[in-house]
Amino acid sequence: MKKTALAIVSSLLLLTACGDDSSSDGANGGAGFGSTAPGTQGDLSTNVGDRVFFALDSSSVDGEGQATLGRQAEWLKKYENVNVVIEGHADERGTREYNIALGERRATATKNFLSSLGVPASRISTISYGKERPAVQGSDESAWGQNRRAVTVIAN
Repeated sequence: MKKTALAIVSSLLLLTACGDDSSSDGANGGAGFGSTAPGTQGDLSTNVGDRVFFALDSSSVDGEGQATLGRQAEWLKKYENVNVVIEGHADERGTREYNIALGERRATATKNFLSSLGVPASRISTISYGKERPAVQGSDESAWGQNRRAVTVIAN
């Protein structure tokens, strides 16, 4: 009897832990970590793509970035009540000042491309973090390539 009760309690605790998605890291609008509910950051990240990547010292949106931004534009047209912030980032190389300016150029290029696809500019704001918020730690081309980016985040 004690083993059965212990097994039931253990199973319930396990199910409760696995099923609890109420925690939020703030990146998905409070919808719950990993949430892919329609119109949430999780939906944008998982089903559309929330970032575009850039070449070294560049703020030009390449073909792959254009495809991602095309999907983002369609998503934003579908969810007309969603406003976004475009975060511009750079890799660790270069001065802080240079990378803040580069991140701003990347964020602005991303905003302009979304606007050219019919997303009202009034729904898009930009911010540059330069090299201050790397997505990946490391001092090699793999890390640098992932840190040269613009990320679309739902504004709160």
